[in-house]
Amino acid sequence: MQIGEGMPQVFSSNANGIARFILWGLCFFAIFAAIGGTALLRSGFITGVGRPVAQAVPFSHKHHVGDIGLDCRYCHNGVETSASAGLPATEVCMTCHSQIFTNADMLAPVRASLASGQPLQWQRVNSVPDFVYFNHSIHIAKGVACETCHGDVDDMPLMQRAHSLSMEWCLGCHRDPGPNLRPPQDVFLLHWNPPRDIEQVRRSLISILDIHPETMTDCYVCHR
Repeated sequence: MQIGEGMPQVFSSNANGIARFILWGLCFFAIFAAIGGTALLRSGFITGVGRPVAQAVPFSHKHHVGDIGLDCRYCHNGVETSASAGLPATEVCMTCHSQIFTNADMLAPVRASLASGQPLQWQRVNSVPDFVYFNHSIHIAKGVACETCHGDVDDMPLMQRAHSLSMEWCLGCHRDPGPNLRPPQDVFLLHWNPPRDIEQVRRSLISILDIHPETMTDCYVCHR
């Protein structure tokens, strides 16, 4: 009798097909998991894009900027001179609200802050990790508008993040800054209408403002 003759069959005739089905299933699962994970990381659930942030006082950019027409620099007075744009001190709020809406319930925290000397605890909406160096004044001086990063704040009843501010998003601008440039005197204008010769203007700005895209993606630019 030959070796193996008469031995029981361990695997059924369908075993190969089942094994192939499981292996292909694992491959497809891995692919879908990778795609789904990437989509999740880019979604507003993780990045916070489009999600209003609750504040100590429900400050409306839509009202103050869109309706009244306040300039960004009135509240964010460090934006042209320092790395941080700055958040408004209570005294800035009370410049107006000592005269109007003086007894409004929603402004009770502002009045309490003024009385106690304790600053309001604003929640930062747009932020980057601590290991990333970002300087507002440099971007303003180089012709990058507020609305480029912060979106249409004049249409936001509550402030929300307009873009992910991810490394990929920032590098896209650093590699090709031209489409996001405008004359520095226009950076605070919302819904800016570019001139017809905007492409020529932007090419000129790259030279005049001493912008060097070839070095703007070096690691040291943002990581110091």
